[in-house]
Amino acid sequence: MTTSPPLGLYLHIPWCLTRCIYCDFNTYVEDETSPKTRYHAALRREILETGAALERPLLDTIFIGGGTPTSLPTENLIELVETVKTAVRLRSDAEVTVEANPGTLSTEYLRDLRQGGINRLSLGVQSFNDDELRFLSRLHDAAAARCAVEQARAAGFDNLSLDLIFNLPQQSVAQWQANLDAAIQLEPDHLSLYSLIVEPGTPLHRQVTGGQIPWPDDDLAADMYAYALDTLEAAGYSHYEISNWAKTNGEAGWQTPHLASAHNLIYWRNQPYLGLGAGAYGTINRHPSTFPISSPYSWRWMNVKRPQTYIERIEAGAGLGAACDEKSLEPIDPKTAMAEHMLLGLRDGHGMAQRIAFTHEDAQLQLNVEPLVRAHHGHFGAGGHGLPLGAMKRLARHTNTGCAAVVANRHPFVVGQQRVVGAELLADVGGVVHRGVEVGVVADAAGQAVFGLGLGHQAGLQRGLPRRTGLQCL
Repeated sequence: MTTSPPLGLYLHIPWCLTRCIYCDFNTYVEDETSPKTRYHAALRREILETGAALERPLLDTIFIGGGTPTSLPTENLIELVETVKTAVRLRSDAEVTVEANPGTLSTEYLRDLRQGGINRLSLGVQSFNDDELRFLSRLHDAAAARCAVEQARAAGFDNLSLDLIFNLPQQSVAQWQANLDAAIQLEPDHLSLYSLIVEPGTPLHRQVTGGQIPWPDDDLAADMYAYALDTLEAAGYSHYEISNWAKTNGEAGWQTPHLASAHNLIYWRNQPYLGLGAGAYGTINRHPSTFPISSPYSWRWMNVKRPQTYIERIEAGAGLGAACDEKSLEPIDPKTAMAEHMLLGLRDGHGMAQRIAFTHEDAQLQLNVEPLVRAHHGHFGAGGHGLPLGAMKRLARHTNTGCAAVVANRHPFVVGQQRVVGAELLADVGGVVHRGVEVGVVADAAGQAVFGLGLGHQAGLQRGLPRRTGLQCL
């Protein structure tokens, strides 16, 4: 008996009250001319028509992101969830997340969301330092962030996640330690920690390239990350993915914690997800057309970005992919899926099985891999365990359908008393080498790996995946 993989749904709310200095997401500052009512109607229509085209699939997670979803009235967000329930078969234990910004909330607002079926809240705190919050162009201060956590608990949320950003220009390790310690004191169920990325086209990029502020310091970022690893482990959090920690509840260290983000695990485990709304990505085994067409491949595509264009496309079209940006349409054949699974698996603390099987409608492919990191119950992965230096020079065992390798000894540099060896993960698919995420290994004087660092974007994988990558720890 074959078990279908989990299916997630992402809904994009593009409106924000202001635009943060670092943000390059598909967001728009709302004003009286913003077509919010028409956008809401279009998004509901896309939900209903997608559900009908896919014959009411079974759905495991909903994630409403943006933008600032909580800039909308609660009845709008609840109506979206109810529309999803009409369009698909939502599991009774489905994870339903809404992103929220402190300063846009009240206990009454959050209680309405909780009673309306939203069971997980992701708060974009980013910092507990008021100077840093002003630099980031956030509307809230540290007191408002603490208040939002109290409001969420009073409203009945028992699955609460906080986002923090580290390695800000001129941020000291002590300032980061104070931020992380402040977050831990609030006892969130989940923490997402992201190193600041200077994205082209943002006000931050213009200031950095113009010399007004310095580039973030990668060496300091490594120190900040190392502090997070030790501190969060001591506080009872499990490091289950490069940038994510969840409170443990008796799980073994190699097990995915119960409070891990079920929706984001779908991305990281290369499983199917729907992306609806302006600029949203999705990857499913259907070609976007007015009615599903059987295909041997999965397909990844993005909706058009501009809200007005999105509205017009939805109002004029019907069925799956009515707002698809045709230029973004990309077939994911089995060999590509294997390479992406390999690279994504290195983000996952649970790791990958030593023998990986991919089954598609037109092929069944298998990939045998040597553990490149410490093995746990027949799996290997990244998490905070690090890459043994000797293993980095070994190729993974492979069939003629693909392989993966880590090539070491590139760009060594020093972090404190520790040595860092740069490296690059390569995926060889059908004889073509694709450069993947660059990694580095922090080693002590005896050559024992402490942890790995990703030193850049995941080339070729950035499309259709969460954008918050950049300098990440493996």
